[in-house]
Amino acid sequence: MTGYAKIKHKTINRIQDNILARAERKVLTRICSRLPLWVTPDKLTAIGMVGAVAIFAGYAASSFHLGWLWLAIIGIAVQWFGDSLDGSLARYRKIERPKYGYFLDHSCDGITTVLLLAGMGLSPFVRVDVALFAVSGYLLLSIHAYLSVYTVGELKLSYLAAGPTELRIVVITMTLLMMVLGTKDPGWFGEISGFDVFVGGVGALFMVLFIVQTIITARRLAIREEVQQAGTGKDGE
Repeated sequence: MTGYAKIKHKTINRIQDNILARAERKVLTRICSRLPLWVTPDKLTAIGMVGAVAIFAGYAASSFHLGWLWLAIIGIAVQWFGDSLDGSLARYRKIERPKYGYFLDHSCDGITTVLLLAGMGLSPFVRVDVALFAVSGYLLLSIHAYLSVYTVGELKLSYLAAGPTELRIVVITMTLLMMVLGTKDPGWFGEISGFDVFVGGVGALFMVLFIVQTIITARRLAIREEVQQAGTGKDGE
């Protein structure tokens, strides 16, 4: 459940500049206004995790029949519903639990990503080593996001005008292409398929963003602490 956590008594500044953010926020608010009272943020979080398991099962089972990929697509939609609405509902009803929500939401995000890429790695479309590479890139970028919360009080939820919702749309599109193109032996790139290239490229992009954002944040912190130290020195004179 997404919420406004406080680290060292400072409210987190959520940075979300993805293309669909404003339109999605309006849709989520409308849905929240129509949800019955028995629907709680925790139940929505659980629904999101059910969707994550469905994603894994759909991709993994596609080794037996491509029709199972529909389960993965449905799982992505269910996961979006639960993951996007749990925090939105808490804020709409003003029942936020900041630290609990922050911890649970991002723990579930990590599990969901591992399930998604593990499922792809077990499918006939993406190699396991490529999927693991993409997981590594995601985890590195996540580490940066969580460290930024503690050090600068910012939680960056989008990069290059894309956030979780845009990524879900990309994954759904890729899954539809899997069903249309099927498996080719050899693939477009020999033993490495076009899907391997794409997923590996996304993992590489995550790692590049991690490096760039780490440098930018480190510079900000260095300048901030130099200014603080200079101010302390003047006060002491």
